[in-house]
Amino acid sequence: MITDEKVARINALAQKSRTPEGLTQEEKVEQAALRREYVDAVKQSLQGHLDHTTVIRPDGTKHKLAPKD
Repeated sequence: MITDEKVARINALAQKSRTPEGLTQEEKVEQAALRREYVDAVKQSLQGHLDHTTVIRPDGTKHKLAPKD
């Protein structure tokens, strides 16, 4: 799970990367890991929403979305 502290760290690293000094190699590795964790959390959240989504057709019938392989 992504915490507010991790999001703040992602933002801080992004701001620092835009400065003339840039990021150190360790910070680049940390930034990549934090970004991957963030993207994975967003994907997981979206999948959870889609798993609980029901489509209502114009005729009133309901059906759950089929999982995509």
